[in-house]
Amino acid sequence: MSLTERRGQGAGPRYRPGPHPGSGLLPGRASPWWLVVVAAAFTAALLLSVPPALGLAWDESVYVSQVSAHAPAAYFDPARARGITLLAAPVTLLTSSVVALRVYLSVAAGAGLLAALWAWRPLRPAWVLALAGLAFGGLWVTQFYAAQVMPDVWSALAGLAAVGCFLRFATGHDRRGALAGLAASLAGMTLLRPGDAAYLGVPLAAAVLAVRAWRRWPLLAATVAGLVAGAAEWVVEAEERFGGLAARLHAAGLEQGGFGLHFALPDELRALNGPTLCRPCTVGVRYPELDLWWFALPVLAAAGVLAARRAGQLGSSLLPAVCGLCVAAQYIVMIGYAAPRFLLPAYALLAIPVADALAWLVTGVRQDLRPAMAVAVGACLAAQLVVQHAVLAHEVGGTARFHDDYARIVAGLRALGIRPPCLVNGDQDIPIAFDAGCASAGSVARAAAYGSAGGTPPGGGAGTRDEHLALLVPAGHRPPGYARRWHVHALPGTKILKLAAYLPPHRPAPPGR
Repeated sequence: MSLTERRGQGAGPRYRPGPHPGSGLLPGRASPWWLVVVAAAFTAALLLSVPPALGLAWDESVYVSQVSAHAPAAYFDPARARGITLLAAPVTLLTSSVVALRVYLSVAAGAGLLAALWAWRPLRPAWVLALAGLAFGGLWVTQFYAAQVMPDVWSALAGLAAVGCFLRFATGHDRRGALAGLAASLAGMTLLRPGDAAYLGVPLAAAVLAVRAWRRWPLLAATVAGLVAGAAEWVVEAEERFGGLAARLHAAGLEQGGFGLHFALPDELRALNGPTLCRPCTVGVRYPELDLWWFALPVLAAAGVLAARRAGQLGSSLLPAVCGLCVAAQYIVMIGYAAPRFLLPAYALLAIPVADALAWLVTGVRQDLRPAMAVAVGACLAAQLVVQHAVLAHEVGGTARFHDDYARIVAGLRALGIRPPCLVNGDQDIPIAFDAGCASAGSVARAAAYGSAGGTPPGGGAGTRDEHLALLVPAGHRPPGYARRWHVHALPGTKILKLAAYLPPHRPAPPGR
């Protein structure tokens, strides 16, 4: 069956009653309040499941430090983009409160989910979109990162909105608004994650050329314009800081272990229920019995595409599925390590055909069987939410213990007299330095380079700055050559991180010692 949809029919499965199985779903178009309820429930889940007082992680410290008066800006790696920093800036420029930042991002994430689903409103009944929102928002990895200063959830929501706006224009719904929404969504996605946006833009541009009914130059122009507008800042920064776009891409590739063919699917499966970063991915599979949903995902997505095909609306379900697979491909075949958050944009796009499949399971049977099928589908969704919450609670607990160690280390450094202006170098230097209000020496790789060379430590030689310098070294390990004669101080009370602080010998003794 052709991908072409006739004008006026819409781009999603037609949800109207019919006498035969599969000919229709629930009658009418459900109230859009379904979307508001799902978005509000998502925000509530974030606030209840992830403590707002949870401290900032390594990457968050890098992003927040760029627009915070609390500490000097950390080294901004060439692979990063500044979109999430701009999103956090309205809070971080006003206060250093982590609670305020988490609450703001939780509310914003709910609004973002509502906006992304609303972009699909003319294409799907609201209750089906609510299923998609539940399928995506109920994942532990979505809830874990939505209130963090991390770009992945926001890239996912922008990509979902972009494909919805694309299809709205392609099928004759809200032409001007859809074009603006497409360009704005792709620009935002590029600001957040240029790689995600590129892997989404390619199948969208290909769809314009491949599907005769979608061959409209404004659609292609809006796609390209959104990508170019969003990438402008990243390209300008490449020229200013890294010596050009090619140099930045090369440096970004080196940080990722080199761009190339890497079959990382086994690594992604091992990291499915944690750890949050699997590099190198040598851990075993955690709770394999909880992975059934992941293996059911492609089956449900394929079933949703087939259901849409039977309704004569193949394109609106197939396109997000193809786009989701394309965005996932960069992490599965191009990067040699894994993190559960990498696949969030793919999960968001695949939520549409998954919701089509769940809707078809309920309405594609005889009328008298629909209540029983609705109960069965609801029970499966409830079980999935319980499983995801269990994984979320485990990851949040482990992260909280890690951040408790950060707080104890910062307290230990302050007891040693390390206060702004100061410089922290060594193991876990970026998040600890940010919490302490200090500058950080940059990446761990740069700190290791100083140590292996046995040269001058970051911060220079003797002087005022060195008097506020602390080098963090794992307990029991030898410090770099330049710090062999420094005074070592234990940092007790930690449960996971066992570090010692090395201070320059000419530094005045800490108060009370």
